[in-house]
Amino acid sequence: MDGGKPIKESRDVDVPLAAAHFWYYAGWADKLDYAFPGRVARPLGVAAQIIPWNFPLLMLAWKIAPALAGGNTVVLKPATTTPLSALLFADVCRQADLPAGVVNIVPGPGSIGMHLVTHPGVDKVAFTGSTEIGKKIARGVAGTDKGLTLELGGKAANIVFDDAPLDQAVEGIVNGIYFNQGEVCCAGSRLLVQESIQDALIEKLKDRLSTIRVGDPLDKNTDVGAINSKQQLEKITELVAAGTAEGAEIYQPACDLPDRGYFFRPTLFTGVAQSHRIAREEIFGPVLSVLTFRTPEEAIEKANNTPYGLSAGVWTDKGSRILSMVRRLKAGVVWANTFNRFDPTSPFGGYKESGFGREGGMHGLHAYVRLEDR
Repeated sequence: MDGGKPIKESRDVDVPLAAAHFWYYAGWADKLDYAFPGRVARPLGVAAQIIPWNFPLLMLAWKIAPALAGGNTVVLKPATTTPLSALLFADVCRQADLPAGVVNIVPGPGSIGMHLVTHPGVDKVAFTGSTEIGKKIARGVAGTDKGLTLELGGKAANIVFDDAPLDQAVEGIVNGIYFNQGEVCCAGSRLLVQESIQDALIEKLKDRLSTIRVGDPLDKNTDVGAINSKQQLEKITELVAAGTAEGAEIYQPACDLPDRGYFFRPTLFTGVAQSHRIAREEIFGPVLSVLTFRTPEEAIEKANNTPYGLSAGVWTDKGSRILSMVRRLKAGVVWANTFNRFDPTSPFGGYKESGFGREGGMHGLHAYVRLEDR
């Protein structure tokens, strides 16, 4: 709620995935004796969890579900602009007769998050958000014995080879960058296209962008909803202006934007160089930068030429090429012939300035327990 995302994405993605995470970790709650062979899993204690505004319910599920399955208590701070989903979840906990004090929701300004991070009664800190704030949290935890999981920013490369099914790739590209208005940490914001198919792919992509509907998030036909806040809209606008100033060619489909609210047209940049800001900085908006490559080696070099390492995508008809690319891409998650697919049994997380630790699967459970010898 109160995030600006299209209601059909909340209905078809956020709510089902959140429920799936609770379902998955509920299955482990009474099986911890078997989860880690030869070891005894003990709860860490109090987990302080800080979540972002782009997925206020799903990020809550990613963090609270494994924490409770491991026997911990939780103090969760939702983002300043999107507290309503977490507050509604608190009422769900009350209806479920969860014991008082097990799950605690503390809305408010960002400073509250740092108070939780540095509180001496906290045993585990988990944060999803910007790299800048993640570094600040890491400094706050340094010198203590608190556990720490950080899932931070990204600048994912979506790599399309000349043997890829182009129509399928176009749908994956659109889903990779325009889903949730591009306000996704693992968004495929850099499109790397093999030179021989650049013109054909860009033409198909422009045709597809012309069909995207921007508008009221509560309209079930809307594809791209509202930007979360005025501050975020200003950041997107500033970086798009920088892309144009640095010489990239901009394309935006013709569409009417609502008179009220914060909206931005789906944007496509071609002629982008690696030195451009739109190719280096996380925009966190519906903006795609297109770069080209000739060989797999060049694609790898360009894809890894970023301080981030959260996700990537590879589109090709050759299974051997997929495996070769996956081994060399410095990203925590690599999708093959798809993008933005999640499952509660599969770990998710990054490298470099995209953070460390994993959420989801057994890796996510491990982050909330202390293992002792039997």
